[in-house]
Amino acid sequence: MSITKVDGGYRVDIRPSGRNGKRYRRTFETKTEATKYEKFILSQHHNKDWLDAPIDRRPLLELIDLWFHFHGKNLKEGVNTRKNLITTCKLMGNPQSHQVNTNFYLNYRARRLEKITPKTANLELTRLQGVYSVLIAAGEFAGEHPLKSAPPIKLQAKDQSFLTKPQIAQLLALLSGEMLLIVKICLSTGARWSEAQNLTSSQLLDDRINFINTKNGKNRTIPITREFRAELPNGNGRLFADCYHQFLAVLKSSGIVLPKGQASHVLRHTFASHFVMNGGNILTLQKILGHGSIQMTMRYAHLAPDHLQEATRYNPLV
Repeated sequence: MSITKVDGGYRVDIRPSGRNGKRYRRTFETKTEATKYEKFILSQHHNKDWLDAPIDRRPLLELIDLWFHFHGKNLKEGVNTRKNLITTCKLMGNPQSHQVNTNFYLNYRARRLEKITPKTANLELTRLQGVYSVLIAAGEFAGEHPLKSAPPIKLQAKDQSFLTKPQIAQLLALLSGEMLLIVKICLSTGARWSEAQNLTSSQLLDDRINFINTKNGKNRTIPITREFRAELPNGNGRLFADCYHQFLAVLKSSGIVLPKGQASHVLRHTFASHFVMNGGNILTLQKILGHGSIQMTMRYAHLAPDHLQEATRYNPLV
């Protein structure tokens, strides 16, 4: 018996691992306490938490393949994400899994930032963290998430540039044909260039456009005027040819100066900015743009006509 009655209470005397194993001996006032302690010791032994987990020597590339098998292949951008992960893995030297931790990653990132932007570095971190999150959920990785505490780089908020009405008129005057229609779709609906350029006849309804296969995988349907619908082509299949690079050339020749990294996406920003400036509801804008988070849409909130106007009414000098 591992529990015996002694002067002063009940004694637990147990060796879970056998005669030569560690001995646990303790006295309690009541048998109930002694029994609970005995069960606790035995449960710890059976869980084998006292044993060190084997070192995970799998190369990171193998974990990326497992991530793709369990999760990545089901994502719209899964193949491209896998390519980016493999590139990152090679730049890291394809380390063994047990070598990857916050310190290892931060040292890698410090070197990598000599060639990439902080935003790109944050994307790399998010992808790597996603690999381990998926494998832990699938029971394919034991232990704590090795990159859970790795901090992203804090990015400074960028000004969301947009076209003024004179600039819109200037740009439209330089365009014609399919390119003009694509730009007008973006300015009328907030669509991304690819969403507008890849439209098919089945996506055009009498007074709205149904955008499918969007960036976040969600469909959204945006109303348009019947007058604009009459300008759009009918027919079967895809409506427009690829003309993105031609548009970039026209945009460059227009003399309109945009922040570095902004091109066709300025059309989406222009729709959103004018929508808010004209009194549009920010929650409605979120649905139109298809943002998964209201935080993304709030980038335009400062353009609202009454944004923070309380400051002029409630400040101490009034």
